[in-house]
Amino acid sequence: MNTRITTDIAALILRVASGALFLAHGWMKVTVFTIPGTVGYFESLGLPGFVAYLTIFAELAGGLALIFGVGTRLVSLGLIPVLLGATWAHSGNGWTFSNTGGGWEFPLFWAVAQAVIGLLGAGAYSVRIPVLNRALGQFA
Repeated sequence: MNTRITTDIAALILRVASGALFLAHGWMKVTVFTIPGTVGYFESLGLPGFVAYLTIFAELAGGLALIFGVGTRLVSLGLIPVLLGATWAHSGNGWTFSNTGGGWEFPLFWAVAQAVIGLLGAGAYSVRIPVLNRALGQFA
């Protein structure tokens, strides 16, 4: 198998898996924790409540964009601050995510994965929107 095809398949797998995880985490904040509960949690961390709304939006919209490969570089890089915030929020719980309250290993690894997606880009197997691709240029 040639290197370009392998890279495109790797980008697809990583992008779709990451996007699905973002959707799951965003949807969990809406349906399990509820939006008011998520806002309350963010406020308990000392963050303004509106950051919870931004996080939910970033996870849901970013997840969909990653799955379809739309604006992949820009989206993946934009999600890194969300993940670093999660790393900070979980830092007091220890390293492993299996600890009570979840540790910081998973969000930090996920931030690194977003950096890799940002470097790889969408790959060949993504939705092509010519207007958006032209507007974003190398960030598409």
